[in-house]
Amino acid sequence: MNVSLCTISFRHQLISIEDLVSFAIENHLNGIELWGAHAKNLYHDGKGIPISLLHQHNLSITMLSDYLSLETSYEHLLKEAKKLVTIAHACETVKIRTFAGNKSSQMTTSEERNEIVQKLKGLCELMDENGFFLLIEIHPNTLADSIPSTIKLIEEVNHPALKINFDVLHVWESGAEPMASFYKLKPFIGHIHLKNISSPEHVSVFDPSNVYASSGSREGMVPLFDGVIDYDAFIEMVNSVGEIECSIEWFGENPKSVIARDSRTIRDIVSRVTV
Repeated sequence: MNVSLCTISFRHQLISIEDLVSFAIENHLNGIELWGAHAKNLYHDGKGIPISLLHQHNLSITMLSDYLSLETSYEHLLKEAKKLVTIAHACETVKIRTFAGNKSSQMTTSEERNEIVQKLKGLCELMDENGFFLLIEIHPNTLADSIPSTIKLIEEVNHPALKINFDVLHVWESGAEPMASFYKLKPFIGHIHLKNISSPEHVSVFDPSNVYASSGSREGMVPLFDGVIDYDAFIEMVNSVGEIECSIEWFGENPKSVIARDSRTIRDIVSRVTV
C-alpha cells in the first residue's frame, strides 16, 4: 500500500510544504495529497510546486483534491477544470478529485441527474485528453452517496477516465459494508480515504459546514484504529489485492501525532501480513 498524508489536515495551521515533505519522510509516507486551496496558492505564489524536492525523496503528489461545482454553467465548469488541469500538470499527478453535485441521490430529479452526468462526461473527456483521471468521492448529499447510486453513476458516465475515491467512513455511513463494497467497486477505485469515528451518533461531525470551520466541533473524530470501522481487517484486505494508493484524512487536533501513529500502525499491519 502507498500511504499519503492530506494537506487538508493542516488547513488551520501555519506550516510550509517543505515541512510537510520532511514530516512525510520522517514517517515513511509515500506521498502527499494536495488540497485544491493549497495547490492553487503554491502554484500562484511565485515559488511553484516543489516537485524536485519531492522527487529527491521518492515522494509524489498522489492526488489534487478540489471541488468542481457541477451546479454552474458548463462553460464556467470547463474553465475552472482547465485551470485545475494546468495545476495538476505542475504537480505531476494524474488524479483530480471532486464531488458529484451537492444534493443526495434520492433528492435529485432525473433531469438534474442527467445534467450532472452530461457535465461529468465532458470533464472526463478533458481529463482523458490530458492523461488524467477524474475521481468522484463517495460522500453524503451527492450522487455518490450510496453504493447503488455510485455504480449507476459509473454506468451512466461510461468513461474510462472516471474513477472513484473510496471514502471508507462515508461508505460505512451509507449503511454499506466497506470490504464488500470495496470488491464491488474495485475496478473503478483510484484512491482511498481513511478516517474513523467513535460512534454513529457523531457522524455529522464530518458535515462540510462543520469540518471546514476552525471553530467546528471535533467530537467523535478518532485515529483510524480507535473507532467503529475495523481498519485492521480493512488494511489487510486492501493490501492483499495489490498496489493501491490511499490517504490518511485527519480533521482533528494534533495532525502530526495522529498521522504518524496511524501510518506506523498501517506499516505494522502490512509487514505482518506480507511476512
